[in-house]
Amino acid sequence: MSASTRVAGRNILVAEDDASMREAIQRLLCAAGFECAGYASAEALLAAGAAAHADCLVSDLKLPGMSGLELLAELRARGIRAPLILATAYHTPGLREEAERCGAAAYLIKPFRGTELLETVKAAIDQAEASRC
Repeated sequence: MSASTRVAGRNILVAEDDASMREAIQRLLCAAGFECAGYASAEALLAAGAAAHADCLVSDLKLPGMSGLELLAELRARGIRAPLILATAYHTPGLREEAERCGAAAYLIKPFRGTELLETVKAAIDQAEASRC
């Protein structure tokens, strides 16, 4: 993502139980100009109440308690339409298709490149904005 790409004020929430991965994702997003907050679980993210104001969410698929797919379903049940990007280190055949059927904006396999995450977040936000028009 180029430095000229407009992201100021974009709020990204991260649900990732691995503290080092969560911090790395947050540092990357913040360095790219996004505002971001990280949570160790889907339940913590939901309890914070920030999802209603998020422009995009990034979630690990396998979290303690509620999974990334369950988080996606709960967000939609609450009327929150922000795009959610799922990431996993445990990819299995058919998982990407299931994530897409459930409404995930994208599906990343760990380890992923930082540029891949940034491009995916930007594309998800752009697509969400275009669909609101």
